[in-house]
Amino acid sequence: MPAQSVEFHISGEEVRAAVHYPDLIKAFEVMHREDPAVLEDSLLTQPGTGEHPDRFIVRTAWQRGVALGTKMGSVFPGNRNSHLPVVQGGYVLFDGNNGLPLASIDGTELTYLKTAADSGLGSMQLSRPDCRRLLMVGAGGLAPHLVRAHLAARPSINCVQIWNRSADRRDALVQALAAEIDAAPVDDLAQAVAAADIVSCATMTTLPLIHGDWLQPGTHLDLVGAFTPDMREADDEAIRRARIFVDSRQTTVGEIGELMIPIARGVITENDVLADHYQLCHGAAGRTASDQITLFKNGGGGHLDLMTARHVFAVCRDTSPPTN
Repeated sequence: MPAQSVEFHISGEEVRAAVHYPDLIKAFEVMHREDPAVLEDSLLTQPGTGEHPDRFIVRTAWQRGVALGTKMGSVFPGNRNSHLPVVQGGYVLFDGNNGLPLASIDGTELTYLKTAADSGLGSMQLSRPDCRRLLMVGAGGLAPHLVRAHLAARPSINCVQIWNRSADRRDALVQALAAEIDAAPVDDLAQAVAAADIVSCATMTTLPLIHGDWLQPGTHLDLVGAFTPDMREADDEAIRRARIFVDSRQTTVGEIGELMIPIARGVITENDVLADHYQLCHGAAGRTASDQITLFKNGGGGHLDLMTARHVFAVCRDTSPPTN
């Protein structure tokens, strides 16, 4: 009798109901102790309706004997003007032993989860355990997820501030978070950075927003937005002052402007990237003193999509019946 797949679709609503950041961050920590997946990416770009181009990203990861999968995602920055998600897509998960399709998963929710949990794991490894003040720079669709992931990683946080170029989007995010935590809008970015224990930045900027001169000893800087060679969110002084960590050396060091540009300028070398998640989760040193500035570059590679899909499938498969 031929083998049958247990293929079904896991909707965004099901993902939101079933998956929680404390559990996903812990799953990430465990999965980073496994053998890494083989990765293959492709990126297509077309002119967009605004200053930023539209992009279509395909990311495939194969963890031999465990699982494999592909995410297809679009990034259309102009969607902000029509109240549509900037990031959209879908994911297909396959069994790593026999290649059978297991599930399709809402790609937008999966992307939010994997990106935020990636930063949450970075914060758990690198930020000070006594952090109280979180600054969220950027108010896009990912921002509330990053806030929740940092709160999961550091429950000691009791103050969240939001900065965004557009005040209306900033205020909408503050209102959306009101039921979960007392969040407040801020206008002065330099002042807010200087007061924060954790600064999480998720923007589409190519000109650095975060200045190293603003950072106080002990700050943890979480850089999420840059994902192309021309994008960066922190200036050379921030890079120079910080102890630098990444989620994966393979998907960040030679791929993203946040590191490529200062390396090309001689500000740092590749050796200044001290460890990635695989090394940190195997016991490599992260923060070694409370007054150190730590910088985590979230690259969001396909291996993280696969980890997230594995966790989503494990959580949802008992409550989502197969479809014929």
